[in-house]
Amino acid sequence: MKITHSLVMVAMAILEMDRENDGQVWGYALSKRSGVRSGVLYPQLDRLMNEGWLDDHWEERVEGQKRPPRRYYTLTEQGRSNLGTLARKAAAEQRFKGIGVAFA
Repeated sequence: MKITHSLVMVAMAILEMDRENDGQVWGYALSKRSGVRSGVLYPQLDRLMNEGWLDDHWEERVEGQKRPPRRYYTLTEQGRSNLGTLARKAAAEQRFKGIGVAFA
């Protein structure tokens, strides 16, 4: 997988949110955390799922809830390992030095 700026930002946000949210991340929060707009984010998430790095499931509908159900993404063991590796590779590349995200 080609390492792009948006992929690094999404990967870092997923890894951070995975630690904070019991392994569940969702699109809107991920977009806010990563700074990647939805038109770029969702294709990245699709690629990560196709690689087997993420699984997804829909939140159960709650009676009276005003917002639509969330689509949650969870890291697979393969994804956790590969995103960690991707983050370390990006940390070593000069082009990612100024993105302002601490690498795992």
